[in-house]
Amino acid sequence: MTRFLLLLSTAYMCATSVAAMGPWKATADPCGEELACALGDRSYHVMEPDNWDGVAPLPVLMHFHGWSRTGKHALRSDRVGASAKRRGVLLVTPNGRGKSWNFWTADTEDVPFADAVLADVAKRYPVDAEQVFVSGYSYGSAMAWRYACQSGKGIAALLAVAGSIDQTEICAEAPQEVRHVHGLADTVMDFPMGPGDDVTYPVALWRRAFDCSGGGEAQGDWQVRSFLTFSRTGWSCGGHDVTLDLHPGGHFIPHGWIGRQLDELLGLTPSYP
Repeated sequence: MTRFLLLLSTAYMCATSVAAMGPWKATADPCGEELACALGDRSYHVMEPDNWDGVAPLPVLMHFHGWSRTGKHALRSDRVGASAKRRGVLLVTPNGRGKSWNFWTADTEDVPFADAVLADVAKRYPVDAEQVFVSGYSYGSAMAWRYACQSGKGIAALLAVAGSIDQTEICAEAPQEVRHVHGLADTVMDFPMGPGDDVTYPVALWRRAFDCSGGGEAQGDWQVRSFLTFSRTGWSCGGHDVTLDLHPGGHFIPHGWIGRQLDELLGLTPSYP
């Protein structure tokens, strides 16, 4: 992660001199949505936001796809791709080996691969180093947790959907902020109910890491679409925020959830999609 941050710093300093060249790809082979960006024997996809001028530093969302999917699926998803594109966010979607991720152990090769993806993106685009977000769905959500746990320093927020790692783990690093959503009826990546039916257990790892005490602050119910209500609990501890959104449904990316988190993190007026 340190190498990635150094590359971001260099990229930002060079932005003015490169601006006259137009979109920030002067030294890299073209790639993007349909044509994957090669990285050794692996690859990732990238999608530019709407109305980008080719010069301004970009917030980045690196999203890990679900099991049996690829980075292209997230690009084409209204709940991921469209949400990032219309909010001025550069979407980066790594491709997992065998359409999956090894998030089970701390020494997985997928963490250094994701570091290399972000470093390569910083060579191609003027990345806003203060606004790098990591998200994922299902197995990809567990991979996003793993990445934040092993290489999260410098990551502005983890946005996790329906998947996590063992809540008893001790993480080497952490993001600045954590936001997690999970369905109480999820039987694919089972809802991680805590002792005594503690429904706040899905974020127990980060609450412990940030030394959060108490049961959190109930922040009320909210909706993006009328057919799904989220109940939000939040913790603010030692400069870190942890947010847990629960809904009564099963295993899916809720309509508008990623978009709403980006709106809040970027200071935008909440909108749908």
